[in-house]
Amino acid sequence: MTTGAAEDRVEMLGATPEGSGQKSREYGGGAANVTGRKATHWPEAATLLMEKIVSRGNMMAAYSRVVSNKGASGVDEMPVTALKGHLQEEWARIKEELLTGKYLPQPVLKVEIPKPGGGTRMLGIPTVLDRLIQQAVQQVLSPLFDPGFSESSYGFRPGRSAHQAVKAAQKHVANSLRWVVDIDLEKFFDRVHHDTLMSLVKRKVGDKQVLSLIDSYLKAGILEGGLTTARTEGTPQGGPLSPLLSNILLDELDKELERRGHSFCRYADDCNIYVATRTSGERVMDSITSYLSERLKLKVNQAKSAVDRPWKRSFLSYSMTWHHKPRLTVAKKAVARLKANLKMIFRRGRGKNIQTTIKEVIPKLRGWMIYFRYAEVKGIFDELDGWLRRKLRCILWKQWKRSYTRAKNLMRRGLSETTAWRSATNGRGPWWNAGASHMNKAVPKSYFDKLGLVSLMSQHHRLQHTS
Repeated sequence: MTTGAAEDRVEMLGATPEGSGQKSREYGGGAANVTGRKATHWPEAATLLMEKIVSRGNMMAAYSRVVSNKGASGVDEMPVTALKGHLQEEWARIKEELLTGKYLPQPVLKVEIPKPGGGTRMLGIPTVLDRLIQQAVQQVLSPLFDPGFSESSYGFRPGRSAHQAVKAAQKHVANSLRWVVDIDLEKFFDRVHHDTLMSLVKRKVGDKQVLSLIDSYLKAGILEGGLTTARTEGTPQGGPLSPLLSNILLDELDKELERRGHSFCRYADDCNIYVATRTSGERVMDSITSYLSERLKLKVNQAKSAVDRPWKRSFLSYSMTWHHKPRLTVAKKAVARLKANLKMIFRRGRGKNIQTTIKEVIPKLRGWMIYFRYAEVKGIFDELDGWLRRKLRCILWKQWKRSYTRAKNLMRRGLSETTAWRSATNGRGPWWNAGASHMNKAVPKSYFDKLGLVSLMSQHHRLQHTS
């Protein structure tokens, strides 16, 4: 949480001190056995778990995380900035409702965002208060579940990353597993089977109040167009608890793959299994598709899943070469997405000073390069640098508009009068002129360097040396 006396007084906020004499609650065990693994309750998960969730230290940490993440308002339109004042007035009541199992979450706000590969992804935005409570629950449950998760699971886990997953995939291919079973789960977060998921949570959580709270979050309605729709399946993306719940469910898949002796990498609902032959890959695809459908009630997207060579597929926006020791490269779709995002900025920049456009582009380039710093095929960075400069020259050519202005600017930048007028009146379009020798000479790379344009190739070299 942010430092300072004001934040320290949040206390969660006006709450009854811990250990204030409130009677302990009784807890029941019992959990459904989804896939035949023995249900085991941990002592710390069976008693006083809700007390740990609403404890001052845990709630303060959750508050700090929610406030730092900012985020949009939910159905009650309360902004993050209003959370502190709301808690100061209402926390004692909210805490009592949580401890007695009477707290009811508000519906989530439905928002659809475009997916990189086309279509939309549904997000369910909880209220800021429900985000706080979900974060507090996640902080307590994660240490109970995470140690038991598979070593081949990399998504939404402390100390693990997409880069680790990509490097693990590269090692599998280097170890002669040169076919990949690329499994895409169809609308995974929208189709999580509640009963199946809750039976898995009950294996380690015996606290009835906590189980009831999680169940109520799964079933919280969705507000769209002023109408609230009840939810019988799914755990919409947008809440802090959803990633942990998805890992709890998909750990069943991980354990099944381990039981069968497969080499695999999973990041959230993106799972790649590496095998030696196409025949074995097709067999694995069929059997795992059946397992997911029958045991976990999940559907494989046949259109996006495939058995193929790893260098013909992408994993977390990386791909790799066909060599015996494959090298990581940026997937073609990731390059296309970057160009599409930059083109939107360039369209907005036609009426702006070129330096303003460059300043808008720089953060996106830096972030993109940080993610792809482990790519070993470097040609794409040089190619993108050239494409980026050409797009900026194209903007300049359009801004100059008239032949007279174009000729004058070309002469000002060192071209002879004859060359400048011939170039300005050539009748060619902006993109052609942006790549022609006269614009490359008039607006060289050094011009963009002075304006602070980031070079992807230079960034890659720097990051390679510091990694």
